[in-house]
Amino acid sequence: MAEDLSAATSYTEDDFYCPVCQDVLKTPVRTAACQHVFCRKCFLTAMRESGIHCPLCRGNVTRRERACPERALDLENVMRKFSGSCRCCAKQIKFYRMRHHYKSCKKYQDEYGVSSIIPNFQISQDSVGSSNRSETSTSDNTEPYQENTSSSGHPTFKCPLCQESNFTRQRLLDHCNSSHLFQIVPVTCPICVSLPWGDPSQITRNFVSHLNQRHRFDYGEFVNLQLDEETQYQTAVEESFQVNI
Repeated sequence: MAEDLSAATSYTEDDFYCPVCQDVLKTPVRTAACQHVFCRKCFLTAMRESGIHCPLCRGNVTRRERACPERALDLENVMRKFSGSCRCCAKQIKFYRMRHHYKSCKKYQDEYGVSSIIPNFQISQDSVGSSNRSETSTSDNTEPYQENTSSSGHPTFKCPLCQESNFTRQRLLDHCNSSHLFQIVPVTCPICVSLPWGDPSQITRNFVSHLNQRHRFDYGEFVNLQLDEETQYQTAVEESFQVNI
């Protein structure tokens, strides 16, 4: 199918992935000058931080684009016609349905995280002594993920794989790549839990892979973590009208 896509259009599968979030494009928009494509929300968030520059090449973006970026409708149409491989199970899925597929793809969930509704990780309420075991489980799971702050002001975390503590995000990433690269154990990501939208019940089965995919940068450098998503979107639109070209 990838060959059919290449033969029928000038696009490759890489063209359907956002360079900001590294996921399949959602409501793709295109910059006029450099023709780079992003998810709409990724683009507006980046504009709020970078001002007048393309998030990918640092080219100029007009004031009009910053407020109302142009939809890449041609790309959306191609995404509806052609399929690509799921990055985890290799199943052929229409590009515009890929994100929906990820929600039900077991291999994708194993790789990048899945809600802890998995039966293997639940403690039966009908089991003998379930009350005591549940309390112990809750205590064991929450304590390692409590966030502290380093002397430099950066949040620190405890490694859920070895329980060593006081890691900044970058140090935790380096530590896990050097000490736990091939260790695959279901844990909760302490960085995810520390974010406003974090869910303590979210289980990540391949923690090191998750770190390398999701936490190679600080979210606080790109978004205001004190605001919810809708407020950030509204703020980005409002501020875009106030920036002078």
